[in-house]
Amino acid sequence: MAKQITDANVADLMAEGKPVIMDFWATWCGPCQMIGPMIDELAEEFDGKIIIGKVNVDENSDLPSQYGVRNIPTILFFKGGELVNKLVGAQSKAKLQEEAQKLLD
Repeated sequence: MAKQITDANVADLMAEGKPVIMDFWATWCGPCQMIGPMIDELAEEFDGKIIIGKVNVDENSDLPSQYGVRNIPTILFFKGGELVNKLVGAQSKAKLQEEAQKLLD
């Protein structure tokens, strides 16, 4: 299951030193609901290797502002604390797996 990432806990998660994937979503967003289960599956698949979590944009305003998230779903990929990739819109599970694997290479 993907972690709940919030304005309050993001610094601690980043400090763990693992790659991080953040899915920016909202309950009212249809495409977000579509990829939500794939994000959870990815979290199981890469458990212990990559921190994978969801950021509810209705409950957290700092993170979307900080990373310029204007549309959802937006998925951000971090390696070494640096933003290395950004995907906007619904994605296939294969694409998400490919981008996650790049974080480990």
